[in-house]
Amino acid sequence: MSRPSSLEMRWIPQIAAIDRDAWDRLAQPMQTPFLEWDWLWLMEASGSAAPQNGWAPRHLTVWSGGELIAAAPLYIKRHSAGEFVFDHAWAELAGRLGVSYYPKLVGMSPFTPLIGYRFLTAAGVDEQVLTGWMLNEIEEFCRRHQLAGASFLFSDPLWAESVSRRGYCPWVHPSFAWVNENFHDFNDYLARFNSNQRRNIRRERSRLRSQGISVDMIAGGHLQRSHYEVMYRYYARTNDQFGPWGCKYLTPEFFRLLPERFGHRLVFAVARSRASGGMPLAMSMCVAKGERLYGRYWGSLQKTDCLHFEACYYRPIEWAIAHGIRLFDPGAGGGHKLRRGFRLIANHSLHRFHHPALRRVMETHIEAINRSERDEISAINRELPLRRQTR
Repeated sequence: MSRPSSLEMRWIPQIAAIDRDAWDRLAQPMQTPFLEWDWLWLMEASGSAAPQNGWAPRHLTVWSGGELIAAAPLYIKRHSAGEFVFDHAWAELAGRLGVSYYPKLVGMSPFTPLIGYRFLTAAGVDEQVLTGWMLNEIEEFCRRHQLAGASFLFSDPLWAESVSRRGYCPWVHPSFAWVNENFHDFNDYLARFNSNQRRNIRRERSRLRSQGISVDMIAGGHLQRSHYEVMYRYYARTNDQFGPWGCKYLTPEFFRLLPERFGHRLVFAVARSRASGGMPLAMSMCVAKGERLYGRYWGSLQKTDCLHFEACYYRPIEWAIAHGIRLFDPGAGGGHKLRRGFRLIANHSLHRFHHPALRRVMETHIEAINRSERDEISAINRELPLRRQTR
């Protein structure tokens, strides 16, 4: 079906050039909060996702009679840092084939390894047809600007299934998820573990209490400016500990702007002890929308045994149960999550390389790669420390 002449495609170099209300009419109905105008604006306005850092915004928008009816957050990338989809093997293969791998076009919420990316479309439009037109425009854009290809990362599962039928290879990756199985409280949740792991979790929590450490969940409206300042320092400290492997992509300006723009979606876990006085001993930052909770950043004043588990998993899970949260996505990394109630699920990135040799290699081998990933996810989930009847 040819695109009607009344439909206009525009490439926008910054989210600030797009009307906030018009964008959010498309983004607000989504389950994910990380495609909303404010979050994307924070990334760009703070200098975190910026051309000088290898993130050049090129958002695709679709207009009909002056009305925004679809949009896709997109960035031209000259590296793979901050994507959390580790495609170095494909970049290395491209080098061996004598093929350019960068620059590339990437669709995702920058530095946000949480499932939910998709094109935003208005209610009442034919989403399948509109998605096809947008994919055609993206392919033409890549050719026009000599980009090596396009990828969509941490995609919404149903959307990924649709796009994979249009020439994009779906690549499976493991992600973590906690699912609320109608738990009444934390003890009800603990009952799903085998006896040994129940004792371990209770021991970890009691160890903190014996040191006079408590962790409170504080929603955005009750957070003070000082909480955000400390959160940045702890976020930076955590990443600095990993040296060149750290993920310190966000600027202090991001955290300075955060309360005004996105405070209504935030919940901080704040740890204090008698010994630390008024200074938080540790903090973790979560984002809530609807029935979903997302873990983002964490840090502490000093290393304290078991405090990470309490601030990032146990207290947020307690809060999630009390507030009717159905799914808690804790973000990337950390196999220790598996012993604390999270299980592995498959997430999908979608790729289309424009060089035929590189595309042919991926199309030939991706099914076997994905089968191996799914087998590994299933094998790990079978070993979770759960009671036999809950496996």
